[in-house]
Amino acid sequence: MPLVTVLATGGTIATRTDDRGASTAQDSGADLLTRLGHRTAAQVRVRDVVRVGSYRMTLALGTEVARAVAGELADPEVTGVVVTHGTDTTEETAFLLDLFHADPRPVVLTGAQRPADAPDGDGPRNLADAIVVAASPAARDLGVLVSFGGRVFPARGTRKGHTLAADTFGAPDAGPLGRVDGDALRVERLPVRRPPFDLARFDPAGVRVDVVACHPDADATGLHAFAAAGARGIVLEATGAGNANPAICRAVGELTAAGVVVVTSTRVPAGPVAALYGDGGGTDLLAAGALPAGLLRPSQARVLLAVLLGLYADPDAVRAGWTAAA
Repeated sequence: MPLVTVLATGGTIATRTDDRGASTAQDSGADLLTRLGHRTAAQVRVRDVVRVGSYRMTLALGTEVARAVAGELADPEVTGVVVTHGTDTTEETAFLLDLFHADPRPVVLTGAQRPADAPDGDGPRNLADAIVVAASPAARDLGVLVSFGGRVFPARGTRKGHTLAADTFGAPDAGPLGRVDGDALRVERLPVRRPPFDLARFDPAGVRVDVVACHPDADATGLHAFAAAGARGIVLEATGAGNANPAICRAVGELTAAGVVVVTSTRVPAGPVAALYGDGGGTDLLAAGALPAGLLRPSQARVLLAVLLGLYADPDAVRAGWTAAA
């Protein structure tokens, strides 16, 4: 019988609602398993790593989860790992784990959109599906996955698409990898993966990366303020295919010269960042030193930039690493 480890980190799947109507993460991983009944054919062990709403999942806590995953995979008897997680930042943590994941065995993130005490809670079904995926030989070499609502997605490119709907996750540029069909994983396509980074070398301490929204009236105030606060990296949430304005472009040039690494992403749900326009557009941003995010949206671009900054002290090394990994 396959052995699957469930690492619990909190999130809506573990929340209960108080008298004010506010939900907080309260249930342990063992509590989550008690609601499964006999839905899994795998042997399951559970470990609590942290218990927070995922809107509080910092880079340091995400690194703690990554180290916990690595610790479980050090056991050769483990077939796969499931991480229960809040949906707000699943896309960040899944991508963070995938950037360091060098093992053929799957790591599967799941959670819920409805609290543990909701009469129509979606957590038990999602957790049962995630265990199916983690135990499946078909999931080997697929990297870190997100299993939710019966569908399975790659970490890279997957995003939360609705604040409340149960079927919230999607991968706008490529779609799901497959689906859970009863007790089986059906894989329909393979993900594009990059070589992993060395988790042992990564130090999140002191790494600050901020996201700055671009809009037609935006000036350089936010860029300079974040840099003054200690940001070593900044992600632009630009418009269209990656456009800003002349004031933003001038600031990007100044910050790049000062050693701050700037990346251009976009607020548009799908499609690549492309250098198409001048007069403050994407062509000028690249000329000023910004790095294009490709298909990565700001949430995951920020994670990759933070990882590179936690690995390399030299901005040029970070920029070279970005070109290889984005």
